[in-house]
Amino acid sequence: MAINNKRRIILKSSGAAAATSVLGAGALMSQISAFADTSSRMSKSDQLQLTATQAVTFIRDGRLSAAAYMLTLLDRAEHLAGLNTLISLNRDGALAAAREVDAKRAAGIPLPPLAGLPIVVKDNINVAGMKTTGGTPALRDMRPTSNAPMVQRLIDAGAIVLGKANMHELAFGATSTNFSKFAGFVRNPYDETRVPGGSSGGTAAAVAARIVPAGLGTDTGGSVREPASLCGVAGYRPSVGNGGSERRYDAQGVLPISHTRDTIGVIARTMQDVALLDTVMSGRPIATAVDLRGIRLGVPGSYWSNIDPEVSSLLEKAKLTLRNAGITLVDVDTTGLAALVGVTGFPIALHEAKVDIPAFLTEMGVNVTLEDIAAQVASPDVKPIMDAVIEDKAAAEYATALHVNRPKMQSIFAAYFADNRLDGMVFPTMVVPAPVIDHVTGSPQVSVNGGPPASFFAVATRNTDAGSTSGLPGITIPAGQTAKGLPVGLGLDGPIGSDSKLLGIAMSIEATLSVLPAPSLG
Repeated sequence: MAINNKRRIILKSSGAAAATSVLGAGALMSQISAFADTSSRMSKSDQLQLTATQAVTFIRDGRLSAAAYMLTLLDRAEHLAGLNTLISLNRDGALAAAREVDAKRAAGIPLPPLAGLPIVVKDNINVAGMKTTGGTPALRDMRPTSNAPMVQRLIDAGAIVLGKANMHELAFGATSTNFSKFAGFVRNPYDETRVPGGSSGGTAAAVAARIVPAGLGTDTGGSVREPASLCGVAGYRPSVGNGGSERRYDAQGVLPISHTRDTIGVIARTMQDVALLDTVMSGRPIATAVDLRGIRLGVPGSYWSNIDPEVSSLLEKAKLTLRNAGITLVDVDTTGLAALVGVTGFPIALHEAKVDIPAFLTEMGVNVTLEDIAAQVASPDVKPIMDAVIEDKAAAEYATALHVNRPKMQSIFAAYFADNRLDGMVFPTMVVPAPVIDHVTGSPQVSVNGGPPASFFAVATRNTDAGSTSGLPGITIPAGQTAKGLPVGLGLDGPIGSDSKLLGIAMSIEATLSVLPAPSLG
């Protein structure tokens, strides 16, 4: 899928003109030119390897032109268009915003903390002036006039939206194999014949491919952490609790599935970068690395059983590394969760989608109904899900799932952490490496450890869904690669509201593990 001029979105910026009035056009252009010359000493290859933290530091310190950096990444996005990571590319608007950053710096105007940072935003999150398609045909022309609050916070802090990221259609899937003609199949940068995971596969693949250093996804049952794991990057789902006061991130301005389960999440190449975006989005002090000595993490046996042998081998080595770093690993399983997950997560999501999607469409003022969306669904694996939403098949189970089963799950997790004096739990984010793309159904069958074929969706969410349904914060960090070079992720869940500590633990764990090399993409 080529990203062409018809699909570029232009956002106008007036900051450069304001800075011109401070310095005068000649002096301003002279300083910007000198700045660009200095930053050009950093090769494009070196620019591509910058983390988000490094990029904003270099831009603020004058070692890198925001415009030069943005141009490098925009060219990268176009060069790697075949990965289908983006649905729309904001080339002109992003360059204008980057030049504004350079103009402000040249004028001596203090820069905000994320000034010049290119990000991608999953295409179910509103960005003013850019389409929010949800990766589905019926919404391909929906264009919001305001930013989602979490996007607004990032933009206010100086971040620049380079593009809208591709995704599994309507976020109802785990592969990002999107059959919509304007979207296409997202490909894993470590092996383009394989899926990147979903539903935030475009964001994860773009970050892994060095198109951007960070971006936003959404997570209902694992949709940030699963693709982050399969693409070898860091992913963070914040606390949601019951979807009310315990929620860390505002959920407005997002095409929903479930108002009590959905959340925006962060995907980046390092946990330090995740923390950098989190402090802006949450308005809380930035998380810092913690001393791992004295940290206690549960190792739930059911999460570690029946997993791919290579995944098991890599993560057993990771566990040894954690022990050597001073972490106490407590071999204790959760009890009673398995019987509750299946009768809780889907009934909540399916029934709430029936209510929440139409409410969002009304708020957006678009003349599209839920039935219109369902009728035009392009992906074979999404069609039956939308039919179930339309028919409201989960209505009878919803009240019990929401008011009985989920509280039971939350109580089980709370007791698990408290009774065993645990700071969190550690497990394989994904129990298999990325499977090959299924060009027919979009949802491949996979065999786990030699067992019978099973739905990849069920396999993908096996270790993330319980925590997601219960509203826990969750993280994945890269923990190695298989013999074929496919990334493997180590997952962490913590008590509701323990986000800052969990982020700090993940930052320290990440520092003990080997850094994954960039994918070989040319």
